[in-house]
Amino acid sequence: MKLLQINSVFGQGSTGGMAADIEREASARGHSVLSAYGRGRPPSENPSALYRIGSDLDVLLHGAASRLWDGQGLASNRATAAFLRKADAFAPDAVWLHNLHGYYINFPLLFDWIKSRETLRVFWTLHDCWPFTGHCSHFASAGCDEWKRGCARCPQKTAYPKCLVLSNSARNYELKKKTFSGVRDLTVIVPSEWMKNLAEQSFLGAYPMRVVSCRADPAAFRPTPSDFRIRHGLEGKKIILGVSAVWDDTKGLSDLIALSRLLGSDHAVVLVGVPDKLARSLPSSVTALPPVHDRRALAAAYSAADVFVNPSRQESFGMTTLEAMLCGTPAVVYKGTACEEVVSRFGFGESVPYLDVGALCRAAETMCRMPRPKMTAPVPGTLAGYAEEAGLFWEGGGA
Repeated sequence: MKLLQINSVFGQGSTGGMAADIEREASARGHSVLSAYGRGRPPSENPSALYRIGSDLDVLLHGAASRLWDGQGLASNRATAAFLRKADAFAPDAVWLHNLHGYYINFPLLFDWIKSRETLRVFWTLHDCWPFTGHCSHFASAGCDEWKRGCARCPQKTAYPKCLVLSNSARNYELKKKTFSGVRDLTVIVPSEWMKNLAEQSFLGAYPMRVVSCRADPAAFRPTPSDFRIRHGLEGKKIILGVSAVWDDTKGLSDLIALSRLLGSDHAVVLVGVPDKLARSLPSSVTALPPVHDRRALAAAYSAADVFVNPSRQESFGMTTLEAMLCGTPAVVYKGTACEEVVSRFGFGESVPYLDVGALCRAAETMCRMPRPKMTAPVPGTLAGYAEEAGLFWEGGGA
């Protein structure tokens, strides 16, 4: 079998890491894999199995189209056409789509090509809600349900993917609905029941869906002794940890700041992944640490914490919550989010009422006082098996 993967990044971040894991799983079974990506610098191993769609300049021009006329996914025509010629030469039996946003690919051209290949099997992992909205990647924190009706009025015009001039959310919605519908053999993969419930209410609900939980690397994310407390002056403190690649209120930043002021001086709220500019604006009650890209170093931070707090308003899964649990640290999250599903599934933490900072504080304090609980179910730490569970290795497609 020949598998073509498409994602904004490869080998970086949660979605790029998943794409790399799928490539390894398929390659280990003897299949041929070509992974196409749009930006960043992927790992150097096996470069012949990678193809970059476009260039840095293409990304900049695509970003300009998004900001000027809400053209996310509607630029990069030449880069996409060149990629599709490469895809034709590769002649895949299956295509696995990930994030099609990220300023790198023209989705109408891509889906015209997909629909032209009658025997092609298509898998699409929804890492967020962008495929079925007219603009945004998440709408929960905005309390918006325009995506159910056509996105005629977008309250998040300046949210990612940012538009500064002419909003075209209604046009984008109708174009996505037309473009993404009618694929002969497409399976939608979602990481949680929470995400499945949303996707089933959209026009993508016409396709079969599978819930396949995300995986984390158990070789990296496991209880990891370190001098983390000493290096950051946190000896004798109860550590409440938060980790994110992007910090804003959708990730619960304001709630964690409020939490730092509610807790006593024997507690420390530590945030990992904070850029310098934001760090300078945070109160002294918050210990802000820069992004950590090394998995083992991140595992050391998770392991040093007494409790992991993820007050995110909108996650399709909550990968950091899973990583913390693999390191033996219980989590506190909000109810009504996909993170609640992760915690309740593995019985390793607590879910509190949505946006209730007082309840968040009480739960964190309680967990800091208690001995670390034991998980009631094993966390799916193995990387292997994701593609198989998603249905990639079908009869006739190789095993």
